[in-house]
Amino acid sequence: MLRIHFTPDDFARINLAPRPAPLQELNTALMMMCRQDGDLLHGSWRRRVLRALPKAVDPLADLVPAGRAPSFLDVFADSLPEALEQVRSVPAEVVGAELERIYVPARMPAPAWIHDLRRGDAEAWRLIHRAQHAAFEALLAPVWAQVQDLHHAEFVHRAVQIAEGGIGSVLAGLLPGARLHDGVWELPGRPREVHLGGRGLLLLPSFHWSGGPLLSDLPGRAVAVTYPAGSGFPPQPDGSVGPEALAKVIGSTRAELLDLLGEERTTTELARRLCVSAATVSAHTAALRGAGLISTNRSGKSVLHRRTALGSLLLSQGK
Repeated sequence: MLRIHFTPDDFARINLAPRPAPLQELNTALMMMCRQDGDLLHGSWRRRVLRALPKAVDPLADLVPAGRAPSFLDVFADSLPEALEQVRSVPAEVVGAELERIYVPARMPAPAWIHDLRRGDAEAWRLIHRAQHAAFEALLAPVWAQVQDLHHAEFVHRAVQIAEGGIGSVLAGLLPGARLHDGVWELPGRPREVHLGGRGLLLLPSFHWSGGPLLSDLPGRAVAVTYPAGSGFPPQPDGSVGPEALAKVIGSTRAELLDLLGEERTTTELARRLCVSAATVSAHTAALRGAGLISTNRSGKSVLHRRTALGSLLLSQGK
């Protein structure tokens, strides 16, 4: 369990990122691309983005040996030029310490340009700059307008939550299993104790990441928590869904279920409308939920289902 400790001052320094952070969204997209979890929905997306990546992106792989990335890549500026400049301005001692942290446990030799980077070589920094810019253009530029729209909707949603229930309601409901108790925010994840100590907290949604919360805890900066906020499937430039996903989840009954779930409905109501048993509805909703096409919540004794943005997109293409 990840435990983040607040002081009274920290509660006044919780910020919702008003705009998406290009490099952090890129980091999460690259992490999703490297995951090998057998997910059919993401499989076709991974193959597509791998084909789209130019050779100029290759140096980024050297920065993540054995799946560990240096923390100086965690940059939350909301414009790409500013974000790239912030990466370049990281103090040399931080860069050196982070490269040592990731390469020593990896037990693999570092490429020559990584040694140049530790020495602050200008050409090594230009190599990173070109790699990040090329990766952004290939992975995110085609969908960046969608990411901005999704981020705006998430920001408004959380702002309304704060207005109606306070910041505590946002923290407690941000992720499954999260809770706020006695000034400590508990989140699912690798066991760790983080003390804000008056630095404050930044909450940043990601629309490519579907894992647990990602933590950035650098000296002198607000602690940043990046959390998954999308449908569970990365935005795509043509708005399409992979053919494997369609074959896996769509049949006549499931298509009818999606059509009914434009508004929230209970399992019992769905069973009555479809003239099937509640057990049959539960089996279909489990498959649709696993594909990211519907969401399910419990309210008292009732189980409520509703179509996600991805489900609506899929349904609209089928009509």
